[in-house]
Amino acid sequence: MDENMVVELISVGTEILLGNIVNTNAAYLAEKCAGLGLSCYYQDVVGDNEHRLYDTIKTALSRADILLLSGGLGPTQDDLTKEVAAKVLGKPLYLHEPSKAAIQEFFEKRGMEITDNNWKQAMVPEGCTVVDNPNGTAPGIIMAEKGKHVILMPGPPNEMIPMFETSIMPYLSGLQSCVIFSQTVKVCGVGESKVETMVQDLIDQQTNPTIATYAKTGEVHLRVTARAEDEKAARKLVKPMVKELKGRFGNHIYTTDDDVTLEKAVVDLLLANELTISTVESCTGGLLAARLINVPGVSEVFKSGYITYSNKAKRRLLGIKKNLLMKHGAVSEEIAREMAKGMALVSKSDVTVSITGIAGPEGGTEEKPVGLVYIGCNVCGRITVKECHFSGNRAKIRENTVSSALSLMRECILQYYSEVTFGGKDK
Repeated sequence: MDENMVVELISVGTEILLGNIVNTNAAYLAEKCAGLGLSCYYQDVVGDNEHRLYDTIKTALSRADILLLSGGLGPTQDDLTKEVAAKVLGKPLYLHEPSKAAIQEFFEKRGMEITDNNWKQAMVPEGCTVVDNPNGTAPGIIMAEKGKHVILMPGPPNEMIPMFETSIMPYLSGLQSCVIFSQTVKVCGVGESKVETMVQDLIDQQTNPTIATYAKTGEVHLRVTARAEDEKAARKLVKPMVKELKGRFGNHIYTTDDDVTLEKAVVDLLLANELTISTVESCTGGLLAARLINVPGVSEVFKSGYITYSNKAKRRLLGIKKNLLMKHGAVSEEIAREMAKGMALVSKSDVTVSITGIAGPEGGTEEKPVGLVYIGCNVCGRITVKECHFSGNRAKIRENTVSSALSLMRECILQYYSEVTFGGKDK
């Protein structure tokens, strides 16, 4: 593949333009294309309109080598993607018997009636490659013409994603004259601007491999990508760069595995050290516990999660003194400390994490503004409290809080074991 091969993403559907659904397909495909080493300069969203879709495809073909279209392959009259794309490329449609049989089987298995308009989905452009869709009725389509590749996929993510990973990604990889290999280095506990500053010299002098930074909620990902004649050679190019990043960020790197989330890294750390955990949350309302419980196998370490939203709950469930709440207020370093301490006594867990803050939009004062959050982490009796100031809406503040709590938990556990020089854990 030419190193400058360009891909353009076209999402089809009036419901996306109107904001009825969020365009997650484009985000997914953009990330996958970057991992394949494809350059993406434009993303388009177009409604279910023949003329506008025609113009969009024509324009995209004038500046891109590969077009990835999602949506508009359904059975209704306003599903026009296949018909318009075929028209742009001058391809007549014909009835694809295997697709017709697959559609019939799909409906019969589910005991559903087939309406005549469903056969529209079995019509495909002449000379195309038909891509099976075991999760739906609309097959995918690959059309190659004069060095251009137009690829049509269904819009529902539960159909598009499996199709892309099973069939389209291998096809795109097969177009390459070289192999692209990427590894992601995931960093927590360091802000985006600082991460960028710490790797700016590497970015300035990069050739092969390259480094790209991606800001996530509460963490930053660094993707190292190399091109070579085979995967072994590409991995060899990536390895020293990843080693350099590990030297710069140290324990702030929680994984170099794409499939490992921050919560999984924390749960793995708890499992490795045979630590149990309980959470007590106020403004996050159980979001931290939910993130942890998303991880398979967490039942080995997670004991309990409390939501002590009111002062009364803090007093009754955690034993926090009324005079402390009156003196410092529920959103304070002192109360976060007492929450973590009280939860340890109640749950008998090795690690307890507490959260108290003001998520807004109301409730803030000049002294304690919206976005002020205190996170407490108690590891075997050693308590650390972190003061955080977040911005954004209520949901964003809560999400950032949970990510920071996971990061603090990981940091405190690592610090505890770096300081404890004797075997076993404190009780």
